[in-house]
Amino acid sequence: MNVSLFLPLVNWGMGTAIIIVFALVCIVLTLVVINMVKSDKKKNSDEEPKN
Repeated sequence: MNVSLFLPLVNWGMGTAIIIVFALVCIVLTLVVINMVKSDKKKNSDEEPKN
């Protein structure tokens, strides 16, 4: 009975790896969106004086 109390219920190594990958994906997607917004503003500001 005592042995069953010490059995791990969660694989912490795999869980932390998944969380790290998820965090990296979120950071990359955020940076991509920020770059798209910044480049879109530059294009719009360049096009407006030409018209």
